[in-house]
Amino acid sequence: MDYKLKKFNDGQVSVSGIKEGDLEIKIRGNSYEDLFTIASIKEAWDAMNSINKKAVSILTICCLIGQRSDRRFNKGESFDLKVIADFINRMKFDRVRILHPHSPITLALINNSEKISHSEYVKKAYEAIGAPVLVSPDAGAYKVTHEIAGLLGADLIPSNKVRVNGVPEISIQGDVSGEQCLIVDDLADGGRTFKNLAVALKKQGATAVYLYVTHAQFNYGFDELKESIDHIYCTNSYKEIDNELVTQFKVID
Repeated sequence: MDYKLKKFNDGQVSVSGIKEGDLEIKIRGNSYEDLFTIASIKEAWDAMNSINKKAVSILTICCLIGQRSDRRFNKGESFDLKVIADFINRMKFDRVRILHPHSPITLALINNSEKISHSEYVKKAYEAIGAPVLVSPDAGAYKVTHEIAGLLGADLIPSNKVRVNGVPEISIQGDVSGEQCLIVDDLADGGRTFKNLAVALKKQGATAVYLYVTHAQFNYGFDELKESIDHIYCTNSYKEIDNELVTQFKVID
């Protein structure tokens, strides 16, 4: 649906030009400004379609803000994902589609929500490399990556952080000698975890290590990652990246 969006100097967002009929919004959703933009569009649409009970509203969020804050980590802290979910729920969309949510808690908190799988983008990376072994970086990523490995007919090797004599070490639960490896996860903030995992994989004989993440933040750049990661595959759900180390798949214009 077409609409006009105006941003004022003080940060206010205003929407106009909404018409009757079904509403489908596709947005990154990785900032509070995005959430208020969504709310402004939905408020105007609700007013325009108050009599049209057959009109349907669909929200697609490519990179939901606050996904990792999926619990109250310490006493006295805010439960940020719940705050965000409550805000979205008050808009009363008929469907809320979320690309590669961080955990099932996201879908549990947001009404009428459904997951958009990242499997097609992992498949593109998998085929570009030439059928590498998939590696899940931690226990949280294992179940989802196991499902994708089944779809691709790919081998999967789990890894995890364990403590040996009180010192954290990376445990790789399989043989990667002579293999190309593709680490698969949902989000990269700085990327140090992936760097350390890549180093461990190569020490155990991996010939190359690639990384796929759906939501590519990489807030500290790529200089440190170039030492251990051979190439990065991601989507543009979070931002556009122009770097020779990165191949991006488009999910949002």
